[in-house]
Amino acid sequence: MPAKLWLIAIVGLLLVIGAVVGIRQYYYNGLKPLNANTRTVSFTVPNGATVSQIGNLLSSKGLIRSSWVFDWYVHSANLNTKLEAGTFALSPSYSLERIASIIASGQVSEGKVTILPGKTIMQIQSALVNDGFSASEVSSALNPANYSGLSIISYKPASVGTLEGLLYPDTFDKATSTLPGQIIRESLAEMGQHITPSLKSAYASEGLSVYQAITLASIIQQEVSKPSDMSQVAQVFMTRLSSGSPLGSDVTANYGAIVAGQSPSLSYDSPYNTLLHTGLPPTPIGSVSQTALNAVANPAHTHWLYFVTGDNGITYFESTLSQHNADTAAYCHKLCQAP
Repeated sequence: MPAKLWLIAIVGLLLVIGAVVGIRQYYYNGLKPLNANTRTVSFTVPNGATVSQIGNLLSSKGLIRSSWVFDWYVHSANLNTKLEAGTFALSPSYSLERIASIIASGQVSEGKVTILPGKTIMQIQSALVNDGFSASEVSSALNPANYSGLSIISYKPASVGTLEGLLYPDTFDKATSTLPGQIIRESLAEMGQHITPSLKSAYASEGLSVYQAITLASIIQQEVSKPSDMSQVAQVFMTRLSSGSPLGSDVTANYGAIVAGQSPSLSYDSPYNTLLHTGLPPTPIGSVSQTALNAVANPAHTHWLYFVTGDNGITYFESTLSQHNADTAAYCHKLCQAP
């Protein structure tokens, strides 16, 4: 073989060797932990996900260095048929081999799902998706028709097609096999238990249906957070309702704009805007706590007509508009700015 051909062959061989060494180095580097951060994150493998899809998800979640190395390792270790669907507690400080082993062994993590007071159904829906449920499953689970046998549903007018305000805020257990409908059903059932006979009697004595009382409680929930303030705000709103005056609640106006796909607005005209319309809005505007439910049943024995919560977190109650305006000017600057 001519010397020139030998040279070309040698160069080619060196390039191949270099490429093999480079790929090998890349592979072994990809097996190492992404970093030393020991934080644990919840990672969900969807049903039917392929090895490549799982690797891409792990990479996008910042748990492995390379989805390609994950794919290669899983197949070389004969784990490609053993990866399990479920939710796993993983850390970027784990090696790729450890992560693959955890998923293949089905070491799923038990988790918790929390519904917070004052959250809208849209916010709860997003939280459930973030907890690992699929968007389609959550959307289907929030259909009121699925829960017609529960007591809390009986209080909802037939014309209302949302569970807004009917989910009781609490923390619920979530295993790999848990479906979002189970969480929703448990929350609705708990809400029904909190609507006690004594509460229903108190609501009736005030001329409110249970659904109206929940609606009012949802407004109070978002207006103030202190129990003593809630009972006083309940008194203000009950006084306004009985006199035919608008509730004048900013949170209802903003809610109406948001559900209509608009930015929060105090001037957007919707049935929820109690700055513009009298009476209660057509549905609750978020989840309610026991404290808010109790406040509606037991309004404070006060005679306030106005209130404003200042930037300092203190709620100021007044009996005249001039005093209320003075409180607003003195204490509420950031919070009282129009959206």
